[in-house]
Amino acid sequence: MKSTYSGKVREVYDAGEGKLIMLTTDRISAFDVVMPTPIPEKGIILNKLSEFWFNFTNDIAKNHLISTQVSDYPKEFQKPEFKDRSMMVKKLEMVMVECIVSGYLTGSCYKSYKKTGEFCGIKLPCGMMESQKFPEPIFCASTKAEIGEHDIYITFDEAKKIAGANVMEKLRDISLKVYKKCAQYALSCGIIIADTKFEFGIDSDGELVLGDEVLTPDSSRFWSVNDYTVGVSQKSFDKQYLRDWLTENGFAGVVPPPELPKEVCDKTAEKYIGAYKAIVEKK
Repeated sequence: MKSTYSGKVREVYDAGEGKLIMLTTDRISAFDVVMPTPIPEKGIILNKLSEFWFNFTNDIAKNHLISTQVSDYPKEFQKPEFKDRSMMVKKLEMVMVECIVSGYLTGSCYKSYKKTGEFCGIKLPCGMMESQKFPEPIFCASTKAEIGEHDIYITFDEAKKIAGANVMEKLRDISLKVYKKCAQYALSCGIIIADTKFEFGIDSDGELVLGDEVLTPDSSRFWSVNDYTVGVSQKSFDKQYLRDWLTENGFAGVVPPPELPKEVCDKTAEKYIGAYKAIVEKK
């Protein structure tokens, strides 16, 4: 059995009849480099978080999820290695633009704001501090990079040239609605969703469909409500701990990357587990 697509984290298999099997591994990447050491249970956590959010938002956005039950898969995929860390999905023609929603001033948005007062061509309010909440979430877009390349943030007009004006306007509206609903729920769980990335595709009926992963620590910034302080960088439920360790030890972007110490793997796993417990187990 050979995957038809191998990403930084996922292996994708053709299941026939317009369906795919997406297997989420325990691989982790940082600075666009896949680490040689897996993070225990990470794939299961990402898979279950995406499943939760797909079901939670299906009243707003049609999504590609068909089943996460291995017994529903074609026989060749009914194997232990697919249990809990995979989903059968509709095959989509992916839109070649990634949809970014930011509720707080952080990351690349903050860096751009300090230099220009703008992000992706959007003029932001004056006098904002790092990690401060926007009056309303903002929608941005980025190019969908090939493996090993960087996504490039683009203006809404540039995104319309790639995906079409009508498509981008729909994606903006859907993305903002999904983010707002999920961010409100996450707050009730003690988690701030600072920003996130969505990917969409077009299904066989010609409809826009939410795909890939949704609101995981790999595609979003999760902060603790209890630790949140405006004006400083926040602790997060994602791989920022790993990025910091790599930077502090001179390994940021180094190829080949080093094996990760057990302490780093365990601490990173704790971050993912914390997000899962707060969001899914509360429900």
